[in-house]
Amino acid sequence: MSTTLPPHNYPAVLRVMPMPADANIHGDVFGGWIMSQVDIAGSIPATRRAAGRVATVAVNAFTFKQPVFVGDLLSFYATITHTGRTSVTVSVEVYAERQRLEAEVVKVTEATLTYVATDEQRHSRPLPPI
Repeated sequence: MSTTLPPHNYPAVLRVMPMPADANIHGDVFGGWIMSQVDIAGSIPATRRAAGRVATVAVNAFTFKQPVFVGDLLSFYATITHTGRTSVTVSVEVYAERQRLEAEVVKVTEATLTYVATDEQRHSRPLPPI
């Protein structure tokens, strides 16, 4: 049994289970589907810090460490690593809880994304004070 525990300083922001429509004919989940879920997870702390709308402006790093399969329960952990005048950089780690012959938890993905706070016209705006 392989167990990799998530970092304790990252809060869990999203849990999701991929379905057959999210995978190829062999049951391997599409990387693009995982990337979209990571973007959603990263936007949660960014939106909270920006107190409103944000837009993804960069995927600074993205690493697939293990495959993801239909039926895995994915947990997304995200934390803010840097803030600028208008931007928020977020680190996201993804862990899969597999229910095969015996339960295991493995780190499957890690990424760093940058979001910018935007106004109603979708122009950048300063982050509010903490």
